[in-house]
Amino acid sequence: MDTKTNVPSNFIRDIIDEDLASGKHKAIVTRFPPEPNGYLHIGHAKSICLNFGLARDYNGTCHLRFDDTNPEKEETEYIESIMEDVRWLGFDWGEHLYYASDYFEQLYNLAVELIKQGKAYVCDLSPEEIRKYRGTLTEPGKESPYRNRSVAENLDLFERMRAGEFEEGSRVLRAKIDMASPNIVMRDPTLYRIRKVSHHRTGDKWCIYPMYDFTHCLSDAIENITHSICTLEFENNRALYEWILEQVYPEPHPRQIEFARLNLTYTMMSKRKLLQLVEQGIVNGWDDPRMPTLSGLRRRGYTPAAIRDFAERIGVAKANSTVDYAFLEHCLREDLNKTAPRAMGVLRPLKVVIENYPEGQVEYLEALNNPQDPEAGTRQIPFAREIYIEQEDFMIDPPKKFFRLAPGREVRLRFAYFITCTDVIRDDEGNIVELRATYDPETKGGSAPDGRKVKATLHWVAAEHSLPVEVRLYDHLFKVEDPSIGELEDILNPDSLEVLTESRVELNLKDAKPGDKFQFERQGYFCVDPDSTPDRLVFNRTAALRDTWSKVKGN
Repeated sequence: MDTKTNVPSNFIRDIIDEDLASGKHKAIVTRFPPEPNGYLHIGHAKSICLNFGLARDYNGTCHLRFDDTNPEKEETEYIESIMEDVRWLGFDWGEHLYYASDYFEQLYNLAVELIKQGKAYVCDLSPEEIRKYRGTLTEPGKESPYRNRSVAENLDLFERMRAGEFEEGSRVLRAKIDMASPNIVMRDPTLYRIRKVSHHRTGDKWCIYPMYDFTHCLSDAIENITHSICTLEFENNRALYEWILEQVYPEPHPRQIEFARLNLTYTMMSKRKLLQLVEQGIVNGWDDPRMPTLSGLRRRGYTPAAIRDFAERIGVAKANSTVDYAFLEHCLREDLNKTAPRAMGVLRPLKVVIENYPEGQVEYLEALNNPQDPEAGTRQIPFAREIYIEQEDFMIDPPKKFFRLAPGREVRLRFAYFITCTDVIRDDEGNIVELRATYDPETKGGSAPDGRKVKATLHWVAAEHSLPVEVRLYDHLFKVEDPSIGELEDILNPDSLEVLTESRVELNLKDAKPGDKFQFERQGYFCVDPDSTPDRLVFNRTAALRDTWSKVKGN
């Protein structure tokens, strides 16, 4: 346990503690370096919380740096969304906002320095030939016929690459390391390629762009990053990270540390595949509530507190593993249970006419806003002769363990009265369209003076004193636990969205705004969607009430 921060230690914190104790670093500087080629997802949230959290806990700084070296896939829209997501999670980079494109001239000069040292060369092999020459895990690579060009020729060719003399794909700049290295990453990796594409920040100034492995380590060094924390797939690239710095940049160097990325059941984490879902219209944009993007989770009703809690509780490990999506929902429910106001909403209404209740009378009953929060107070909800209950709360011929409403049975209405079903009204096709009932006026508030008990309590809304709303019920977008396997058409869940257009909620929600969250009693947690208008609210179901993780773990 770290005594300064009162949070559990892990191998990354142990490394930082050692570096501080040894005097290697006097202050900690971390960074979150997304590529602006898509929206951030829940996997990125783990990295955001880790990097910004370490900087906070050690009184250091965390930089937000956009790795914008691939102009073909990058857009300003993505940059703006990333900044919004980081702020929404509760973190602030202050004055430390950077772009890899800020360093293009400096990176070019460092590449020239590598050439002058005889450690980089311009190669004319095609991308396919480079892959062929690289060898395999069991066979060494083959040296490029252009590997031994003179320093002068390489400097001339690299300058002409920058000037735009050559076509895309005709030449690249490669590091001269070791084509027989057991680490394939070190077999003369590409450092620069020709891309005659306008950049969102530098325009048409450049037609050559540095590769990620060249850019990343040098950007870290330029910004004086002390600990470059990345996911496990970059472990093999650490050798190249260190090699580049050793050749052209003075000490102290950043230390790359790898941790296991977040894998979540029923969730796709590939930005390329998420983009495919958007472009093919399978989802309604990056912020579709079925998407694992932070904007999608925010729209669905997830809270930053729940995501931060989730990231902290899953911890930091060195080995990849998969986390059950139910645990993310568990963290969400724990937060919303404490913070979400209660309300009553009937998703699939069935009208009940209480025949012995006076016509035209409306009375207001007191209801708790949140039993978990003593300071949340109460609200008044209208009760009248005609109400709506949930269709699934009534059965003509109920099975043995069905305790809700049935002909001749008495149940409790939440905060209201006991009612007894006396008649069932059907339409011409035999569908149940209305129930008739009586109420016991002595049971106001939900208890009987004579002590009799009922086995079910139903939620309800007054028919004429409630709001018609649209409700969108979301489920997993994929029907398999690991959606990285299989074709999209085979793994998509056809029932991932159900839209209910006849739902009703209590009148107290009439002024709710997009982003407002509620617990609909007995139904789950719901969030007001941005599609709402002044005349009609739209609610997204954030999560059901049933907590499978809590039940499984005995929490």
